[in-house]
Amino acid sequence: MKILIAEDDFISRTLLQEILVVLGICHVAMDGVEAMAAYQQALDMKEPYDLICLDIMMPNLNGQEVLKQIRDIEKERGIWGSAMAKIIMVTALDDPKNIMTALIKGSCEAYLVKPVDRDKLMTELKRLGLQG
Repeated sequence: MKILIAEDDFISRTLLQEILVVLGICHVAMDGVEAMAAYQQALDMKEPYDLICLDIMMPNLNGQEVLKQIRDIEKERGIWGSAMAKIIMVTALDDPKNIMTALIKGSCEAYLVKPVDRDKLMTELKRLGLQG
């Protein structure tokens, strides 16, 4: 599995990487601009990410904007269904507005509130068919 972790906080980024590295190759981005560059490069190389973990509060381009851009690119390129990246929002924001924006408008697959709980993350990955 190919994973992109877009997180500006060092501790959260490191924790996600330690949890997910056993499942595949992890790339990291420290802001939304880096995340979009990594996503684009992976698509161009025909090696797209299976899983993308996005923080909402990132500099330069926030996670909600990255989520929208990824879904727009997938739509433009005719990427649908199981070929779409599975996106989990991982954030300190647990307010209903952000949750609804991510899940309904942004079409992410899951929303986890920090601090990341390994068991909750693994449960979501199993639900998404990304972990046995």
